Amino acid sequence: MQASGILRPVDRNGRVVIPKELRKQLGIVDEVDSFEIFVDGDMIILRKYQPKCIFCGSEGDVMQLKGHKVCLGCIDRLSAMKNSL
Repeated sequence: MQASGILRPVDRNGRVVIPKELRKQLGIVDEVDSFEIFVDGDMIILRKYQPKCIFCGSEGDVMQLKGHKVCLGCIDRLSAMKNSL
């Protein structure tokens, strides 16, 4: 893990601002991207949320299907299974 040397205070609502330079460097889009929050000992870890397919766990070509994230490959496989019935 690489230290950035940047310190940010926690406001009274528990919020911490991620500096614009880091958001730009990591490709974080304001009001679009979300984060997963993990705790490891005394560390809080933020990871940019990437939707994953509920079937295979793929992060590529994922779309909403009846409230679930499903990749195009699994949609094709499900369609082929349906057609073979």
